[in-house]
Amino acid sequence: MADTLKNVISQSTECPVCLSTFTDPKILSCSHTFCKTCLDNLLECHGNHQIRCPVCRAVTQVPDHDVSKLQVNLALKNLIEDMKYHPQICMSCKYDDKSSAAVYCQDCGKYLCTTCLNAHSQWGDFIDHEVIAMSEISSGKVTIRRYRKCRKHQREDEECFCSNCRRFTCFRCVVMAHTGGEHQVMEAAAYENIHRESIEDIKSKVDEKETYFKKYLNFIDEQRKLVANAKKGCIDDINKAYDDAVRQMTERRDTLLGEVTEMTERVEKELEEMKTSAQKYINQLTTIADMVTNRTNIPFDMDTLAAHDTLCDEIQEAFDQEDPDYEKPRKSSKKGKSVGFERNVRKDELDFGKIVNVVAKDVALPTKDSMNVMVSTPDGRMAVGCVKGGINIFFPDAKFQQTVLKDVKIYGVGFLSDGRWIVIDYEDDITLYTPEYVKLNVMFESLGVDEGGISNLTVGGDDLIYVSYRKAPKILVFSAAGGQAVREIPCTGYTPEQITSYHGFLLVNIVDTLRLIDNEGVVQHTLTKPGSSIYAAVSQGNLILVATVKHDEGLVSIDEYNNKLTHIRNLVNEYKIEKPHKRNWYYLQQYRSGDIAFCTPDRLYIFH
Repeated sequence: MADTLKNVISQSTECPVCLSTFTDPKILSCSHTFCKTCLDNLLECHGNHQIRCPVCRAVTQVPDHDVSKLQVNLALKNLIEDMKYHPQICMSCKYDDKSSAAVYCQDCGKYLCTTCLNAHSQWGDFIDHEVIAMSEISSGKVTIRRYRKCRKHQREDEECFCSNCRRFTCFRCVVMAHTGGEHQVMEAAAYENIHRESIEDIKSKVDEKETYFKKYLNFIDEQRKLVANAKKGCIDDINKAYDDAVRQMTERRDTLLGEVTEMTERVEKELEEMKTSAQKYINQLTTIADMVTNRTNIPFDMDTLAAHDTLCDEIQEAFDQEDPDYEKPRKSSKKGKSVGFERNVRKDELDFGKIVNVVAKDVALPTKDSMNVMVSTPDGRMAVGCVKGGINIFFPDAKFQQTVLKDVKIYGVGFLSDGRWIVIDYEDDITLYTPEYVKLNVMFESLGVDEGGISNLTVGGDDLIYVSYRKAPKILVFSAAGGQAVREIPCTGYTPEQITSYHGFLLVNIVDTLRLIDNEGVVQHTLTKPGSSIYAAVSQGNLILVATVKHDEGLVSIDEYNNKLTHIRNLVNEYKIEKPHKRNWYYLQQYRSGDIAFCTPDRLYIFH
């Protein structure tokens, strides 16, 4: 009876998962107990904060994902501790005072002392039994195979296994309770073999799956390496781009600093020369004055008297010099003060800014969205013709003076050498006016608006009047006497929008292209600014001024070109203008003073 009890106790101290004696037993909420290490493994497998009991499948929440915080099975832990300090006794001794076990027989399922081991060795069948020393069992190197005793028939071993009931049983129980087709009974050893084969099969599949996933891990590592290489390459490219950008920005900074120095040093030199000249005058004046005023004695002899008179004459000459001209240094200073730095606020460009040397004024036109033409007057003003009616006249300081010909809807305006006005109106009718705006009785046989379409005009140096027509498209040439056109210039392959006379040639622009044509309409030179609109005028120095407009961005640049449309220099670089409300139409001219006028449908800009 005692042996059976010890056997039951020994069986109860085994963990259902690892089948070894419990170590640090923990109780789940379902009251089943497992080793802490086994529960840690189960928690890691589930990867969350709960454990599903391997026996009953009930779920236990693990506080803070820490199995050590589960309740300890103290009774079981104490029992295991007690068993460690009480050696296993022999299960075959017939005496009450039994000896300690020396071995365990796997086939008999018994612990044997040395004496009983010698006795059992005499049996014929004992030679095939597997005997394990207690030292190997206690060290954990070998796991013993136990034969359970039947709970109903305690003398009987559970040598059978019912697969339907999922339990081991003795032969007597099989006969009494596990009969019929619903019970499939086999020997326990056979079940163990099947189970072992199943475990080996599982292990083989696990090994195979592990191999597959190791390859997968290797593949992931390869992909990570590719990503790391891409990252490194990208970082290297970024650093290189940064270094290049820094180099470019440094070069750009040096260029800008050079521009500022060049622009301001010229002004500083001019001012320094003015200062030197003024200081020289002061020195001359004071020196001569000292020589004269320091003479306490009146000279009587001829030499001293002559020297005195000469000095006095020189003082008088110095007195007669004009007073200092403050306007001259003020103008020089104005050039220097106009130099500024305009920071680039557009994020799509690396360049961080530009040097600006433009002083501009702007004024609203009396009539919005109406400007159709602009021309410099013979007396140095600027005339802006409006398609809604009238010509607005402005002084060079952008101050509005007056509106003339208010009832005439203007398409084009020009001036003859004697100051008479040439106007082409909304109906393409050409009219001649005196300088006092009196209409003259001179008729021109111009094309009508239905035949010619929108028109424009310019006056040549020989007082010939050039009128362009978009719909035709062609340019008619009239004399100031009126009548029929004296010549026709075909516009083959292009449409004239604005035309400007230029030393026997014509500048014709439409959208992004400017053409220099001869009197036969043959294109001599072409200038194109893709994505922009360009407008031309003739400068006071007989060069060609070209305004480049980025309408969507509201930016205008003005450059000088020679008679072959080769760029000379930039005058205005991307000056911000107010975008017109409706019409995408601009005009460029230059005052006689040298200031440049740029007109939108709504505003007049004057660049000094």
